[in-house]
Amino acid sequence: MGYRLSKIYTKTGDRGETGLADGRRVAKDHPRVEAMGELDTLNSQLGLLLADLAEQAGQWPGLRELIDVLTPCQHRLFDLGGELAMPDYQALQASEVERLEAAIDRWNEELGPLENFILPGGSRLIAQAHVCRSHARTAERRCQQLNALEPLRAEGMAYVNRLSDLLFVAARLIARRQHIDEVLWQAAQKP
Repeated sequence: MGYRLSKIYTKTGDRGETGLADGRRVAKDHPRVEAMGELDTLNSQLGLLLADLAEQAGQWPGLRELIDVLTPCQHRLFDLGGELAMPDYQALQASEVERLEAAIDRWNEELGPLENFILPGGSRLIAQAHVCRSHARTAERRCQQLNALEPLRAEGMAYVNRLSDLLFVAARLIARRQHIDEVLWQAAQKP
């Protein structure tokens, strides 16, 4: 692949602008840059979840499947970020959305129907999956804001939406496979 960056700092962004791969310069708070940043944050949090899963997989072999399903998601998020940085670039395929849907269906079959609202918690691993889910929702909102100004490919929008669903189901599956009770929401007492 060769060297992609010969110098980490360029000083070209010191005045609040950044360059896109197509040569345009935009403000660092431009909706495109905001969407790219949220995808990057999600990818970083997903990396933390995967590291935590890897640490626990020896004790809980059922977690290995989650690692296998979630690991490619980091690469696809990077692809999607590339599409945002280079608007003519198309990397994400509909088959990736279908891959997430298949995992959601498979995991939901094991879990059964959701009968209560659940809260992020029960263990650090479960909570981290929910942190990733909430970051996926934020990334989705930022992508939608950009989409309203500059239409994005449907595959990318669907992918981020489905990824947040996958992460919700992953949090529930982690609880089940580690034999941890889900934290059920309790409504406030009414006077």
